[in-house]
This record gives sequence, C-alpha cells and structure tokens, in this order.
Amino acid sequence: MRLFHKGKDGGPWSTVTGYWLVEFKRLFSIALLKFEQGSREEHHSHAFNCISWVLKGHLREEELGGKVTYHLPSFFPILTKRETFHRVFSLGTTWVFTVRGPWDKEWEEFNHKTGEFSTLRHGRVVVKKQGTSL
Repeated sequence: MRLFHKGKDGGPWSTVTGYWLVEFKRLFSIALLKFEQGSREEHHSHAFNCISWVLKGHLREEELGGKVTYHLPSFFPILTKRETFHRVFSLGTTWVFTVRGPWDKEWEEFNHKTGEFSTLRHGRVVVKKQGTSL
C-alpha cells in the first residue's frame, strides 16, 4: 500500500500523471489524474473497474471497435470496466478524479504499429504477445 505518491499512470510513455491519495491494489485506489495533450498510441484494457469524474478539461475516448465518446466536466461519472478496450486523448490539459477497484492479475494492450496484443501483469511485465490481422 502506498499513500500520497506521484507517478506516471499507464507506463513511462503515458501522457498522464497520477497523484494518488491511496493505492492499495488488492482493495482500491483513489487518485487525481492530470492528462496532458494527446495520448499513448496503444489501446488497452484495465486491471480494475473504475469510476471517474472529469473535473476540468476535455477527453476523447476511442474504443478499439471504433466507438468515440467525449467527456466533459460533469456530476455524472464515467464508468470504465476492466474489459473496456480503449485509448483516451486529452484535448489540452484535463484533470480527472478516479476511484479504482481491486486489480486483476492481467490486462491487455494493442499496438497498432506491430499489430500485436500484449498481456501485461503488475509492473507492466509482458507475459504474452499475440499477432492479429486487424
């Protein structure tokens, strides 16, 4: 368990900085996320379910199947399930408050350049790669 720490959310190439109030992956995490302009290229699922609120700014969420959703500041939360396969673009700087549930052991990413799905575990360790014909 970690309290009050700052770090990249989504790996070293992420445009998101997390300011965690608490990170206890077996139970829950609470964080304030700062999304900078743009996004990582990979679509990804999550190791957790989460509920989030855009506090300031503007996000564009692109699901792997092509669905696009825009998120603005609102009292209504954004629900993201573990199996949601997406990437999120910030249009300028966007601040998001998020509460995450317990972590599963694995999640996935899709790299458009290589056409590969990667299965990841804690520490972003790649445990499997699989090509696709997308």
